[in-house]
Amino acid sequence: MNASRIRLYIGHIAFWSLNYWFVIFGSAFNWNGFSYSDGSLAYAYAYGLFFNALLFYAQAFLFLSIYKHHKKIIFYLASFAIISLVTVIETYLDFLVYDLYHITGEVISGSLTTNFIVHALYSAAGFYYIIKFEYRKSEKVKQKLIEETYKSELKYLKAQLNPHFLFNGINSVYHLIGKDDTLAKETLLQFSGLLRYQLYESNAHIPLEKELDYIQKYIKIEETRKGGDINLIYDIQFENAELKIAPLLLIPFIENAFKHCSNHIDSNANSIEIQIKEQEKRLSMKVINSYDDISITKNGVGGIGLQNVQKRLSLVYPDQHHLSIQKENAQHMVNLSIRL
Repeated sequence: MNASRIRLYIGHIAFWSLNYWFVIFGSAFNWNGFSYSDGSLAYAYAYGLFFNALLFYAQAFLFLSIYKHHKKIIFYLASFAIISLVTVIETYLDFLVYDLYHITGEVISGSLTTNFIVHALYSAAGFYYIIKFEYRKSEKVKQKLIEETYKSELKYLKAQLNPHFLFNGINSVYHLIGKDDTLAKETLLQFSGLLRYQLYESNAHIPLEKELDYIQKYIKIEETRKGGDINLIYDIQFENAELKIAPLLLIPFIENAFKHCSNHIDSNANSIEIQIKEQEKRLSMKVINSYDDISITKNGVGGIGLQNVQKRLSLVYPDQHHLSIQKENAQHMVNLSIRL
């Protein structure tokens, strides 16, 4: 038995115990002809509370065994029958106590009506409780499924190490060796850092600083690889390095920009602009790249990678993000905002 279930049981026992204590010992309460002063209320409320609890939990049993299986009419009929039966039994016990304590002035019809109303209220409370309980349980199951889906999506994303990126990164380092050994070493170090992060460090939510450092290393490798073929502008700023973010959410948009950037003879016409800024726990990213008809025909703009990240955004930040993707004047524009 887990701790949450034990707490639940203790909570229920405490509720019914305090209910009885408050009525019998915490106040000079008279009810339905029974009096605190002569002690009749202590007996009557004991079995009365027992029947109330019985009806309260009977609703849970009936709900789980009948109502959830779409047999609502049977559920309502069974509830009415149980309430009526318990009401008759309690009213009979009431009159035994009346005789025992010589209580006069109570008529059967009055006691019967009062008991039925109280039992109906406790039954309604039990029905409301089990509805809320089942709803919370289903929400927990749903949340667990979302987390499992998220983990699966992340594993899938990690498994999609772009072979072209691996090849081009290694190729870039190879061509730098002998020409600029210092840059080759620096690029190789950045490249190994990217692989380490993507394979081993990007689990669950990670510090924003780590994710942005990963992005910066990726951009520098691509900048080294592309050389003077593109006009690259990027700016990354953040205020709170300890904020957490789901890993590998931003990189597909940046990877997409380098992959689908135009390939004009004039390198000034091939442009990529990346701006990432975190301010007051809101992360905003703008990625703009030029494209041409050849790059669209060859690669397409978007694809499975962007569809995948859009699904992950919906899972992890359902009401906390805004994503806009547009194509206009030979430019592909991505604007993303996330409340962290």
